[in-house]
Amino acid sequence: MDGNNKKIAAAITAVTRYMQQEEEIIYTQPVQAPAPVLSIKPKLWGISGRQVQMQMRNLMQMKAFHGSKFIK
Repeated sequence: MDGNNKKIAAAITAVTRYMQQEEEIIYTQPVQAPAPVLSIKPKLWGISGRQVQMQMRNLMQMKAFHGSKFIK
């Protein structure tokens, strides 16, 4: 039983030391400045066009798969 306790203590010590090393690596890395955010304005005509295309595709699929009985 004493040998088992030594193994458990060694495993706990190894895990604790590994976690300490990981923390040291994180804290010693230089802090990087965040990347600048580019202010890109959305192109409203492009968004509108894609939305219309998706709506038409959806209507075509509904008509193709369900027939015209659901569309009045």
